[in-house]
Amino acid sequence: MSQPTHNRVLIIVILGALSTISPFAIDMYLPAFPAIAAALGTSTAKVSLSLSSYFAGMAAAQLFYGPLLDRFGRKLPLYAGLLLFIAASVLCLFARNVESLIALRFVQALGGCAAGVAAMAMVRDFFPAKETAKIISLLILVISASPLLAPSAGVFVAAHLGWQWVFIVLSAFVLLMLAITAWVLPEGHEPDRSISLRPGPILRNYISVLREPQFLTYALSGAFAFSGLLVYVASSPIVFMEVFHVSQQQFGAIFAGLSVGFIGSNQINVLLLRKFTSEQIFRATLLVECPVALLFLVGTINGWFGLPATLVLLFIALSALGLGFPNAAALALVPFDHNIGSAAAMLGFLQIGVAGVASASIGVFNSHTLMPVTLALAATSWIGLAILLLGKRRIPQLRFVEEKDAHPLGH
Repeated sequence: MSQPTHNRVLIIVILGALSTISPFAIDMYLPAFPAIAAALGTSTAKVSLSLSSYFAGMAAAQLFYGPLLDRFGRKLPLYAGLLLFIAASVLCLFARNVESLIALRFVQALGGCAAGVAAMAMVRDFFPAKETAKIISLLILVISASPLLAPSAGVFVAAHLGWQWVFIVLSAFVLLMLAITAWVLPEGHEPDRSISLRPGPILRNYISVLREPQFLTYALSGAFAFSGLLVYVASSPIVFMEVFHVSQQQFGAIFAGLSVGFIGSNQINVLLLRKFTSEQIFRATLLVECPVALLFLVGTINGWFGLPATLVLLFIALSALGLGFPNAAALALVPFDHNIGSAAAMLGFLQIGVAGVASASIGVFNSHTLMPVTLALAATSWIGLAILLLGKRRIPQLRFVEEKDAHPLGH
């Protein structure tokens, strides 16, 4: 569906704001980990499992929202998800142990991920396929406000009001987005009653998505590469506040500073797409990310790196991820003209599912060192590169999403 020029910016901003709900839910409470651990009588590493449970909830819910978004249109399932997020956020105020917080964060994610899946599907609803990577990059410009603003807001709220107020602020933000969605955002996709909600047809639908070689290659490769970002997010309170002993305020500043690499490279991607294909850019980012992650691991084993070197390596890795993510997502989704919601849901399931397993290793090992972090970063990046190189051989004809003056590569 093409949109008038005056609507395009407004739609991008709204979709981007919807996409920030889960990032804010993830980033805003990171500086409060020590306070939450003290209040619940547990360790910071155990509190990080509430982040992993959020990832798990996001991954699981993706598969349910896909058919719902195709069957009932985009807005009705979105309303239900936002209301569930608000309810779970309120219940988090009353968590009395880390186990209940972990469970409630899972439920919170079940609601919050509706916004991300719906926003990704509506990119294809409102904009032509050739603009997908560019629009995703613009969405990420809005999403990138979360690592800049959320930790600083979390520091202020936790320090002055208490960690429970983080969830009150999140509830208020989502309530505002619910109102904007209802009154301003158009319905991107009319309900399609031909989409079945029975388990058998839903399963067959997802299987058909996974049988698309281009989707499977770029969704999986992108998922392993993208998991490096969530490993970093899950481990950042441990790395900076426990390993390097920075304060809450310093942590917020470091987190925001490193996010500049992810934000900047996303916007550089918009410019690069004028000359290069998404495939070229994504492959190049993996060829940067892999050796950097390996160097980080080897340096950690040998004790080479202090805080400055760690920041430099993380900045390079996050910058590569910022370039790679929108291109992998665009290449995975472009083969689909029907059931885009289901394809976007499967894409999100793979991305968040892989990342959730990788990030859970931080809490499971209950480590207070850099080793699990660097090992996870190296393993996921190299697996992503291997999947890309092997999977491209199975794609008969790669479908591109680039601007008209791009020059696709041969295979």
